[in-house]
Amino acid sequence: MTIEQRLAELGIVLPHAAAPAANYVPTVLHGGLLHISGQIPFDTEGQLIRGRIGDTMTMKEGEAAARRCAVGLLAQMQTALGSLDKVLRVVKLGVFVNSTAEFTDHPKVANGASDLMVAVFGDAGRHARSAVGVAALPLGVAVEVDAIVAVHAG
Repeated sequence: MTIEQRLAELGIVLPHAAAPAANYVPTVLHGGLLHISGQIPFDTEGQLIRGRIGDTMTMKEGEAAARRCAVGLLAQMQTALGSLDKVLRVVKLGVFVNSTAEFTDHPKVANGASDLMVAVFGDAGRHARSAVGVAALPLGVAVEVDAIVAVHAG
């Protein structure tokens, strides 16, 4: 089964990869690793998912926002590589959670992104990860996720 077939089985439709909002590129391929800039969450209608976990959003809503960030990562991979079948392994995710100082379940929020990578890529989707709380994120979004992915050469 191809990764594209797996996405269809999971009911995931990839959006167009988001264009950079400032002076950076969305991806850099170097030495067999694809570095993907932080992706912010858009819902299926293309609207930003804004809020602060522990204040205006629940942990479960944050987890869903992290999953939407992961969908954005997949879209960036597809655009950069031409096919998700070129992904050898998801190496690392960095998950930034817009949360109150009292909120401490950042890893549970991050699972929204991690679980999707495993669902799509199987064991190759298992990765190292950082999950940290931050005071604010661009445009007031709830979560931002970046990634490093090992890819087939050529």
